[in-house]
Amino acid sequence: MALDRDELNRRRKEREQQRKKQEAARRLLLFRLGIALLVLLACGVVIFLISRGVDRNAEPVMATSDATAPQELPEDTVPPTEPRSALNKGPTVIHVAAAGDLNITDKVIWSGQTGSEFNYTKAFMDVAPIFSDADLALLNFEGNLCGTPYGTQTGSAPQQLMEGLKNAGIDLVQIANSYSIYNGISGLKSTLTNIRAAGIEPVGAYSTNEEFRRNKGYTICEVNGIKIAFVAFTKGVGSLGLPAGSENCVNLLYKDYYTTYKDIDTEAITAVLKAAASEKPDLTIALLHWGSEYNETIYDSQEKIVSLLQKNGVNAIIGSHPHLVQKIDYDEVTGNLVAYSLGDFFGDAKRGGTSYSIILDLEITKDYESGTTKITDYSYTPIYTLAEDECDGSRRVVRIENAMSAYELNFVDKVTDSAYENMKFAMERIPERINPPKDKK
Repeated sequence: MALDRDELNRRRKEREQQRKKQEAARRLLLFRLGIALLVLLACGVVIFLISRGVDRNAEPVMATSDATAPQELPEDTVPPTEPRSALNKGPTVIHVAAAGDLNITDKVIWSGQTGSEFNYTKAFMDVAPIFSDADLALLNFEGNLCGTPYGTQTGSAPQQLMEGLKNAGIDLVQIANSYSIYNGISGLKSTLTNIRAAGIEPVGAYSTNEEFRRNKGYTICEVNGIKIAFVAFTKGVGSLGLPAGSENCVNLLYKDYYTTYKDIDTEAITAVLKAAASEKPDLTIALLHWGSEYNETIYDSQEKIVSLLQKNGVNAIIGSHPHLVQKIDYDEVTGNLVAYSLGDFFGDAKRGGTSYSIILDLEITKDYESGTTKITDYSYTPIYTLAEDECDGSRRVVRIENAMSAYELNFVDKVTDSAYENMKFAMERIPERINPPKDKK
């Protein structure tokens, strides 16, 4: 059932209250364990002193010439030379939800427009519970927030769109992509300002070189005692070149970012990752705008970038730009995950394979006993962009399983027959894209 804005805020407040209760319970447990440990130590000292006491009925022992020399204690009473380890804490688990591309087009703008007013609550209502229930939620924002005119030609969206994303539960947006400087550096500055004004953190781009130097190319988020470093890079900025004096305003994967995308900028990438590593994060997540549009191919340079990032401490890579769902590689032993492309979260959905995508859920576990933090599992929710003629006339994002169930139960606001068939196809195709045959990239 659709949730209104108050309900979404209530869910997020409940989640925060639950975290506080868990933390308070953990502190109380540690306090009680500390008291119990002190009592045990006191008892141990008393028992030790009694066991070492002198028998009053025994004959006195004459002191020898070496009586003042230190006496060796029996092996079982030698004090430990190693400091006591910290009290064990149970593992902490958090969840990060990630969606694909949000493309700014005329139809996307119209989805929230009523006359001269804009409101995108309905557009994201059905997927909002996924984002709001996660500890952190993010997506790739392919557009600008730099005023009218709005739509495909300018790539600019109204501020209400970003506010709608915040209300739906989004915490971070990647803006290192084809639209970073679509409206110039001034457009980038305006976009950054308006994203932050909505209460969301932009990742991967900066208004000036000086801002980049201050931030060093990364963003740190700490949730429930788990520190995560986020970095974002793009293969290019829409075949444009960054102007002189603004060369560091966007994190780039390639030196030839406006031509052939072959010369990986190893030095710049490594510098950002080393700077992030200096913060000693528990986990590092890289958001990459890479690959080719409407293409399932995963290129050799992408594999080289994966290797470079993982050697420099990146645990998860979340890809965008192809507008199609691509494979996910996950290593259960190391916890490393690479999602090459999550597909289009919201857009025109005109091209084959772009109407459906996934919201990825990363389960991250911090194990205090072993001192490790890694991705311990992942799952995903298939989603679908309903076109105006597939529902009640309101373009929006829906969870496929929910929409199919509503259709099968003959709900009043069910989707059309053709939309239902498209969703059935998507439910078959998504697993095939995520887990392609081993001999096929």
